[in-house]
Amino acid sequence: MRLLLTAAVLAASLAAASAAEIEAPGPQGPLRGLLAGPAGAGAPVVLMIPGSGTSDRDGNQFPGIRAATLRLLAEGLAARGIASARVDKRGLNHSSEAVSDPEDVTLAAYADDAHAWIKVLRERTGAPCVWILGHSEGGLVALKAASSRPEGICGLVLAATPGRPLGALLREQFRANLPESPLRQPTLDALEAILSKLEAGRPADLSNVNPQLAGIFRPSVQPYVIDLLAHDPAKMIAATELPVLILQGTTDLQVTMADAEALAAARRDARLVRLDGVNHMFKQAPAERTANLEAYANPDLPLADGVLEAIAGMVLDDPGTTSRRSPAQ
Repeated sequence: MRLLLTAAVLAASLAAASAAEIEAPGPQGPLRGLLAGPAGAGAPVVLMIPGSGTSDRDGNQFPGIRAATLRLLAEGLAARGIASARVDKRGLNHSSEAVSDPEDVTLAAYADDAHAWIKVLRERTGAPCVWILGHSEGGLVALKAASSRPEGICGLVLAATPGRPLGALLREQFRANLPESPLRQPTLDALEAILSKLEAGRPADLSNVNPQLAGIFRPSVQPYVIDLLAHDPAKMIAATELPVLILQGTTDLQVTMADAEALAAARRDARLVRLDGVNHMFKQAPAERTANLEAYANPDLPLADGVLEAIAGMVLDDPGTTSRRSPAQ
C-alpha cells in the first residue's frame, strides 16, 4: 500500500513539474492558464472551468475558499494519464488583461472563452477533442458551450452544477442558511422582490436592502444575474448529445442532489455519481455547516474517495468518443 501511495505521489509531482503556462485569445488581451499532465498525442485533455465570482484556476476564492479543488483534480488526473488545463476567467487573476471589466459578462461570453481554449488545446496537444469539466457555475458554462457549439468537445463533467434555474436555487439557499431572527423574514421578502425584478429582465432597486443582499445583487452584476436567471440547466443539458458525467456530493451546502437529479432526468443516458458525505469542494465533510465550511479553507485535505475515479473512468472509458470527434480547426 505504501509503495502504491509513493508511486501516486511521485506521478503527481512529476506532472506538476511539467506544467506549462498557456494562453488563448481573449476579447482585449490574453486568457491565461496552466497545462499539466502527460505531454504528447494520445493523452485525453480536460479543460477545467472554475466556479462563480473571483474563483481562480485552482478553484480558490480568497480569503475564504482555499480548498484548491481544481489543482488537486489536475494532479490526480495527471497521475492517471490525463492532461488538464485549468484557467483563469476573463478579467481576473492572470487573465486580467482579457477584459477591462470582469463583471461585464454573459454566459455566452464565458462559453466563447471555453471554445477559444478548446481550439488552443487541440492545436497544442494534438487531441482530437477536449473534455470540459465545469465546477458549480462553471458547469453552466460547460453546458452553454456544448449546447451552442459542440464541435471539438468530447463530453462534459458537471461537478456540483445547478440543475434548476438560478432563482429557485438562490431562494432555497437563503431559506436554508438564514438563521432564525427578526431579520429573517424581511430578508427573504427583500430577496423575493429582487429576484422577481431580475427574472423579469429588469434592474432591482436596492434601497433599504440589508448590506448582504446589496452586495450580492449590486448594480454592476445585475446584468449578468439577469442573464443567468434566464437559463434553465435542464433544457441546456437536453440540448446536447455529448456524453455527460454528473458528480454531486450529498453534504453540498450550495448545490443539492435535487439539482443532480434534475440534470439526470433531462438526460437519461447521463452518468450520475452520488458521493456520500462529500461537500461542494469535493472534500469529505459532514452536513453540519461550520464543520462543512472548514473544508473550504483546507488545501491539505485530499479530494474525497471516488471523485477522481469517476472522472478518470468517464474520460478514459467512454466508448463513443471517437465517433463524435471532429478534426482540429
